[in-house]
Amino acid sequence: MSAVRRVALCLVIFLLCHAAAAAQAQRWSEQQAREWYQRQPWLVGSNYAPAYAINQLEMWQADTFDPRRIDTELGWAERIGMNTMRVFLHDQLWQQDAEGFKRRLDEFLRIAQRHRIRPMLVLFDSVWDPDPKLGKQRAPRPGVHNSGWVQGPGRAALQDPAQQARLEAYVKGVVGAFSKDDRILAWDIWNEPDNVNPGSYEQLEPRNKVGLVLALLPKAFAWARAAGPTQPLTTGVWKGDWSSPEKMTEMDRLQVELSDVVSFHNYDSPTELERRINWLQRYNRPLICTEYMARGNGSFFMGSLPVFRKYNVAAINWGLVQGKTQTHLPWDSWQRPYTDREPTIWFHEVFRNDGTPYIPEEVDYLKRVLAAPKAKAAGR
Repeated sequence: MSAVRRVALCLVIFLLCHAAAAAQAQRWSEQQAREWYQRQPWLVGSNYAPAYAINQLEMWQADTFDPRRIDTELGWAERIGMNTMRVFLHDQLWQQDAEGFKRRLDEFLRIAQRHRIRPMLVLFDSVWDPDPKLGKQRAPRPGVHNSGWVQGPGRAALQDPAQQARLEAYVKGVVGAFSKDDRILAWDIWNEPDNVNPGSYEQLEPRNKVGLVLALLPKAFAWARAAGPTQPLTTGVWKGDWSSPEKMTEMDRLQVELSDVVSFHNYDSPTELERRINWLQRYNRPLICTEYMARGNGSFFMGSLPVFRKYNVAAINWGLVQGKTQTHLPWDSWQRPYTDREPTIWFHEVFRNDGTPYIPEEVDYLKRVLAAPKAKAAGR
């Protein structure tokens, strides 16, 4: 082969590789997203933090990571038919010990696979304490819902442009390490990105927090796509009116525009849940509800799951096991801690700390529903 032909061939190969990389870096088409979803079972599971962990850092750090406890708890989920979990990571874990964090994440995925559970992994989170710190985590505040959960990135990193290189390394490193891993269902890039935490940490939040996240969210998606994941990317809308683009916030519109599959939160009655699903169907993409089920707010398994099944929407409730997060307590515990009484009814969680169902009839219902064949929604 002549030198000219060799150069031409190399150029063609380069252009093809470049085109493939560029295609991978783009948002999935509607058809790609639908074809991916058609290959899945009806996805039902919980947001998952082990009972021993007050937050993401305590779940994953080497000194506290407890695979035996995780194995036990995911076994409880498997026995009632759950097949996914939504699990939060944290950028400081990568900063602390990238290789060790990857090993622990791989071990978690092996445990989940044994229990036929494919998790959705959350990279960033704007909810609760804006000052995360590595090392030993504080004890729970008595009687308070999610009193030790931490944001990632924290406010210091969010406000410091110099830290974006570190955040980029985290996203590309984690997604890149598991980009072709079939054990992972999807990547949730940012949980409730415009949450300013009224009633808890609002006074500590940057005044321009929403603007900062609006600028960083597209970068976070681009970093994840650059790692070439075979799994879809998403970030869930969670409040406000989604009935038309004009009524949605700038953040809502950006979240949907960036996501391969559309995800959302809803802790309301079945009627409101159905209304919001109908609003989001106009995007013609698979729908995943990544948070629901707040009993004290009128959101129950027995009311919500029939709606999800009717529309073939994936359903991930908060949460699985009573533990140090104390999310069995309601949101208003921040104003009125439940230090001398249990709530009339648990807000979240399926199991008590020892694996006993909180409501046995509820667990029996879940077993029946999740044992049934995958739902086929009309027009899908």
